[in-house]
Amino acid sequence: MKLRSYRPEDCDALMALFHDTVHAVNAKDYSPAQLAAWAPPRLDRERWLTMLGGHYTLVAEMDGAIVGFGDLEGADYFDHLFVHKDHQGRGIAAALARGIEEEARRRGAGCITVAASITAKPFFEHRGYRVCRRQTVEVRGQKMTNFAMEKAL
Repeated sequence: MKLRSYRPEDCDALMALFHDTVHAVNAKDYSPAQLAAWAPPRLDRERWLTMLGGHYTLVAEMDGAIVGFGDLEGADYFDHLFVHKDHQGRGIAAALARGIEEEARRRGAGCITVAASITAKPFFEHRGYRVCRRQTVEVRGQKMTNFAMEKAL
């Protein structure tokens, strides 16, 4: 597995990975309506291009295929962390998280924050993040639970 910087030509593959991962991996913790709101069939490509290009975004590849990505917004907000549904449990998320956390340190952040899904909460806890609060967010009319978490760097 190799980590590299995001390139604009990755956008479509990352949008597809995001959509498919949410619907496969997060299905155990969220309803079909919540999943459809979180990752609708048509994502706003221009928004994703702007977001991924404006963030510090790492892409994980295996044998030339994109298998995951993570991004840092600003100096200290861990915005996304997604690993392809067929590549879970192989250390890809941990490698991406290390890279994102290292970049936050490089940017001078004393701590890093994340809004973790129910599914991702144990992963982040294992990495030393603590829950600040459980929260309910509304996405396209669906109320969803996630966790505001932080980790000292």
